[in-house]
Amino acid sequence: MSEERQDLLSRTALGVFRLNGQFLSVADELARPAGLTAAWWQVLGAVLREPLSVSGVARVMGITRQSVQRVADLLVERGLAEYVPNPAHRRAKLLTPTPDGRAAIARIDPGHAALADRLAAALGEEGFAETVRVLERLSAVLDDLAQPSEDEFAQPSEDEFAQPSESGPTPPAAVTEP
Repeated sequence: MSEERQDLLSRTALGVFRLNGQFLSVADELARPAGLTAAWWQVLGAVLREPLSVSGVARVMGITRQSVQRVADLLVERGLAEYVPNPAHRRAKLLTPTPDGRAAIARIDPGHAALADRLAAALGEEGFAETVRVLERLSAVLDDLAQPSEDEFAQPSEDEFAQPSESGPTPPAAVTEP
């Protein structure tokens, strides 16, 4: 990999990490008046259109099932979501918002709409849409690359770095017990 490509990858990762922090901060500000946190909003938002299993929410959000499970249990405990039977799987219940959960999300909508308008004004409509396309494409490519071939990220072995000696190959070092 060239240094330029490594730099691009590093800059992309750092930019996305920064964006994640910025979005979480903004999301917490928008969600607070509705009695939610950014994490609660994320999980509720994932199940607004259709109920999903905790694993399904985790896949959609790209986070661990365990972290979604903790948030989902808190939402259920507070009456903002409920578990309903899953016809496809007896044990993996589906998470769905309650009327109170939907009402909390609705209280976020005006601030969310105002932020969307401000971003569109700053980026331009086409720039905003292009930003979304690029981020979605990057995410899709990373999903595709998530299962690299065995040797794709392999580190060179010590033998590959060894200089040939006049007496032939160097034997492997002996393993000693402490």
